[in-house]
Amino acid sequence: MTNPDVTIDQETFSEHGAQRRLGGVALLILTGIALSFSIYQLAVAAFHPLSSLVMRALHVGFLLAMTFILFPIARGGRLDRVAPLDWLLAGLGFALACYQWVFEVDLIMRAGDPSTLDLVVGTALIALVFEAARRILGLALPTICALFLLYGLFGQHLPGDLAHRGYDFAQVVDQLAFGTEGIFGIPTMVSAMYIFLFVLFGAFLEHAGMINLFNSVALGFVGHAKGGAAKVSVVSSGLMGSISGSGVANVLTTGQFTIPLMKRFGYSGVFAGAVEATASMGGQIMPPVMGAVAFIMAENLNVPYVEIVKAALVPAILYYVTVFWMVHLEAGRKNLDGMPKADCPNPWQAMREQWYLILPLVGLVGMLFNGFTPMYSGMVGLALCAILILGAAIAARLSNTAFRFVFWIAVGLGASLLVKWGVYPVLIVIGILVVGCLFVQGGRETLSVMRASLVDGARQALPVGVACAIVGIIIGILTLTGAATNFAGFILKVGEDSLFLSLLLTMLICLVLGMGIPTIPNYIITSSIAAPALLELGVPLIVSHMFVFYFGIMADLTPPVALAAFAASSIAKEPAMKIGIKAVQIAIAGFVVPFMAVYDNALMLQGDPSVLAVAYIVGKALLAIALWGAAAIGYLRTPLQAWERIWAAVAAFLLVAALPLTDELGFAACSIFIGWHIVRSRSPKLA
Repeated sequence: MTNPDVTIDQETFSEHGAQRRLGGVALLILTGIALSFSIYQLAVAAFHPLSSLVMRALHVGFLLAMTFILFPIARGGRLDRVAPLDWLLAGLGFALACYQWVFEVDLIMRAGDPSTLDLVVGTALIALVFEAARRILGLALPTICALFLLYGLFGQHLPGDLAHRGYDFAQVVDQLAFGTEGIFGIPTMVSAMYIFLFVLFGAFLEHAGMINLFNSVALGFVGHAKGGAAKVSVVSSGLMGSISGSGVANVLTTGQFTIPLMKRFGYSGVFAGAVEATASMGGQIMPPVMGAVAFIMAENLNVPYVEIVKAALVPAILYYVTVFWMVHLEAGRKNLDGMPKADCPNPWQAMREQWYLILPLVGLVGMLFNGFTPMYSGMVGLALCAILILGAAIAARLSNTAFRFVFWIAVGLGASLLVKWGVYPVLIVIGILVVGCLFVQGGRETLSVMRASLVDGARQALPVGVACAIVGIIIGILTLTGAATNFAGFILKVGEDSLFLSLLLTMLICLVLGMGIPTIPNYIITSSIAAPALLELGVPLIVSHMFVFYFGIMADLTPPVALAAFAASSIAKEPAMKIGIKAVQIAIAGFVVPFMAVYDNALMLQGDPSVLAVAYIVGKALLAIALWGAAAIGYLRTPLQAWERIWAAVAAFLLVAALPLTDELGFAACSIFIGWHIVRSRSPKLA
C-alpha cells in the first residue's frame, strides 16, 4: 500500500500551476469538500437522484469551490493559506450552481426568456468559470473561449461570411449558462457521468500500489534486456497510462522512477525525458480505459465505447512499438546493456503478491467489451477496487490458509452480485468489510488509503472538469451562430482539390490549438469544426474524430509549448525544448498513423476489413517504423552512414504515401536497404 497520509495539501508540479499547501481548518474544509464531491458523484452514478441538468450544475459547483480554495489568484501568491476573497468565490461558485437546482422548474418554464435575476446569475457563473479556468489551466484556453464569446456578442459587425445575424446579451447568457449547449453541455455531462468515475478508479489503484506493481512487472520482464532501463519506462508508462488517461500526470508519477533510472544506465537526460514524455502521452490512446477524450467521443458520435477502443487498438500498439524500437536502437548505438538480472524483481512474484489489483481492471475491461455502459462499468471497477483493497487488509490477518480461501470466495460472491442485482448488495458487502477493517490490525490504515483515494480523485478531476466546463462556451457559441459551418466549408473547398491538404490543415489547427490548451478542449473544438468537414470529404466518422484526437495528443509533445516535455524537464533537469524536439522524433508514428488510417481505414478496423487487409496495412506500417527508426537514430545492426539514413527515410516515406506504385517502390527500396545493410554489417571491409 502507498502512504495513507497522502492528501491534497501537497504541492505538485504540473501544467496546472502550484497548488496551495494547506493545514489546520482550511485543510479539513478542503478535504471535506473533496470527499463530498466524490461521494456525490458516486451517489449520482449509483442512484440517479437528480435530473441531468441539475447533476451537471452541481458538478460544476464542486469544481468551482475546490478550484478557488486550492489555486491562488496569482501563481506567485501565498500557498499556505486561502485568501478571504477565494473563500467568498468558492462559496459563490457553488451557490450559483445550486441556482439551477433550486429554480429548476421556473427555469424550464421561462426557457428562452430569462429574468433579470437569471441574467445576473448566468453572467456571474460564466465569469467564475473563466476565472477558475485561468487559475488552473493558464491564459491560453480562457483567451480562446473569450474570443468566441466576443464573436457571439459582436460578430454581426464582422465583414462578409464571417458575420452572423446578431444576438443580444440575454440570448447569449441563456445559451451558455442555462441550456444544454453551453457550460452544462455534453463535455460537462461526460465529465460528471464518466470521466470522474475513471479518474477516481485510477486514484484508487494508484494509492493501492498499482504504480509499484507496474514498475515491478516492467523491470522483471524487460529491465535486463539491452537498454532495459528505457524499455521499463515504455512498458510501465504504457500500463499506467492505460488506466490514468493523463499524459502529464503519468510523466510526473512513473517518470520520478524511470527518468533517473535511464540516466543512471547511460541514456542522456534529453533522451530519457523524451522517452518518458512520449510513452506517457500514448496512454491517452491506449485501451482499455484510454483518456477522457474517448468517453466524450463516444458520446458525441453516439456509438458504444467499445467501438472507440476498437478503432484505437492497432494505432496504439504501433505507437508503442515505435517508442520501444527507438529505445532499442538508441541502446544499440550507445552500447547500453540492461540491468543485472539479479537486481530485477520477479514479475510473477509481484503479481502473486498484489494480484487483487489486476482484478478491477479485468472486470472493467470485461464489462466494457460486453456492452455495459461506461458509467456502470466504472461503478463496478470502483466497487471491485474497494472490495478487494478492504478484503486484502482483512485476509492478511487470517493465519489459516483455508480461512483465507473461504473468505475470498465469500468476497468474490458478494462482488459478483453487483453485476447481476445492482448496487445495493455491493454496498452491503463494502459496509461489512469497512466494519471488519475497524477490528483488524492495519485495517484503519487501509481505510485511510480509501479516504485518500476519494480525496485525491476529486483533486485530479479538477483540470479535466474545468476544461470541459469552459469549452462549453465555444460549443454554445458555435451552436448559436452556426460558425462551424463556415470553417467546415473552407476545409471542404480545400478538399475539392486535395484531401491531403485538408488533412494537413486540420493537423496544423490541432497542433496550434494544442500549444496552449489540453487535449480535451483541443479535441472538442477541432471535432466541432474540422471533423464534420472531413466526414463530408469521405473520411469515416470515427476515423475523422480519431484524426483530430491524435493530433491533440501530439500537441503536448510538440514545441514550443509541449506540456509533457516541460513535465519531464523538471525531472530530467534538461531544457524542455530539446526534450520536445527529441520526443517528436521518437513519436513519429503518432504523426503518420492518422494519415495512413484516413487512406486505409483497415488500420483502425473500420469498414469490416478482412484479416489479410489488416495484416497488410499493419505489416507495412511496422516496416516503415523500422526504417524510420534506423534513419532517425542512425543505427540498425551497425551505425549508418548519412546516405544510408536518407535511403531508409525515403523507403519509409514511400511505404506510407498513398499514391500509385509507392508501395511497390517502398518494398523494393526496403529490400535493397536491408540486404545491403546485412552484407555490410557482416563484412568489415564494407563497413
